[in-house]
Amino acid sequence: MSDQGARPIGLFDSGIGGMTVLREVRRLLPAEDLIYLADQARCPYGSRSPDELRAIAAACAAWLIARGAKLVVIACNTASAAALADLRCRFPETPFVGMVPPVKPAASRTRSGVVGVLATPATLAGDLLRDVISRWAEGVRVIEQACPGLVEQIEKGALDTPETRALLRSYVTPLLEAGADTIVLGCTHYPLLLPQLRAIAGDDTLILDAAPAVAQRVVQIVKERSLMRDVNPLSGIITCATTGDPEHFANLIHRLDLPCDRVEQAVITIDA
Repeated sequence: MSDQGARPIGLFDSGIGGMTVLREVRRLLPAEDLIYLADQARCPYGSRSPDELRAIAAACAAWLIARGAKLVVIACNTASAAALADLRCRFPETPFVGMVPPVKPAASRTRSGVVGVLATPATLAGDLLRDVISRWAEGVRVIEQACPGLVEQIEKGALDTPETRALLRSYVTPLLEAGADTIVLGCTHYPLLLPQLRAIAGDDTLILDAAPAVAQRVVQIVKERSLMRDVNPLSGIITCATTGDPEHFANLIHRLDLPCDRVEQAVITIDA
């Protein structure tokens, strides 16, 4: 087994949401060790400034790299929009994969010509989404919907409560009334609300999540850079760490039936 291949793939997010990406990476690369960092002490990221987000992302990436990560997935749309380019400059030896809202496939698959994007305020304010829309959504009406409060509900584990359903309905209904037949999930937390979203949007609405495409990109990079594990065990180890309460995090992982072998406490220092 090579030293490179034996190292884990790292992922980070503000909380539990990025584990929807980890789940897809695990499905495609079952033999790889994965290490996931949930920065729950600073969750949510959606209302933070770009400078704050870059500093936080740098600290999270440094923690994963110190733990041996051979590749880092920014499993957060908000952090990707603010910090992906900065992280690639700071850590040139480490490949990074970021989240991009799947506007391109949405624009190609919409029948009505109207696409809705559910995201955090910071993601909607970032240049990354602007660039994707301008490049790939010509001739398509893209309606952006900020969703304050959803991440907090998910982090509490309050997925199927009257408050969460009402909040989600208030964000989705205007998109449907405007004619959207395709909804883009622009936050890695939101796939955890897929049953509730489907109940509101109906079976005829196409709902797109970027996680499968991101996982495929991870596979591509691992193969291209010869980072694949040489000797495959039956299953790699998934280590999950949080800057918040490990007991709450472990309970949330269990309730949501997400893959994890062990939960640890993480301490992250943010440079001013």
